[in-house]
Amino acid sequence: MAAEAFKKHEVVPDVIDKAPANVLELRYGAVKIEQGNVVTPTQVKDRPTVLNWPAEEGALYTLIKTDPDAPSRAEPKFREWHHWVVVNIPGTDWSKGEVLSDFVGAGPPPKTGLHRYVFLVYKQPGKLECDEERLPNTSGKNRGGWSARKFVQKYNLGDPVAGNLFQAEYDDYCPLLYKQLGM
Repeated sequence: MAAEAFKKHEVVPDVIDKAPANVLELRYGAVKIEQGNVVTPTQVKDRPTVLNWPAEEGALYTLIKTDPDAPSRAEPKFREWHHWVVVNIPGTDWSKGEVLSDFVGAGPPPKTGLHRYVFLVYKQPGKLECDEERLPNTSGKNRGGWSARKFVQKYNLGDPVAGNLFQAEYDDYCPLLYKQLGM
């Protein structure tokens, strides 16, 4: 199911080369993310309440949330704008991982149509020592022009073990997010 959705929504090849083997279970309260469904930025402004994937005991994982459609799908000159990166996650307990880029909700600019927000999970070959700047959720600095593909290659993460995505377009929450990010 993940492979079909990732190809249908062109996450393969825009973001990654191979679709994840499993669906990442993803919920924002009562809102279930289902492989490309359309939600509002207001519905997904906070961290997910459920984030689950098939994990091996003792393994460490990396979680990525990225928007390949910045500032728009038609003109993605800032591809990708990463919203969340957490490494060294023990099992599925992302709250115990090391945050490289703190969570930022969906905030597509007005009149840019639907954006794809892609979640990817990778099993790590071991504990990662990352040299990336740590980014708070109060700044948009250094989030654009990022590449999940290059990050995955840099840390030898291989193919994603799980993934999911939703689509969203501008709503009344977006100006609040821009203010939070100093944009």
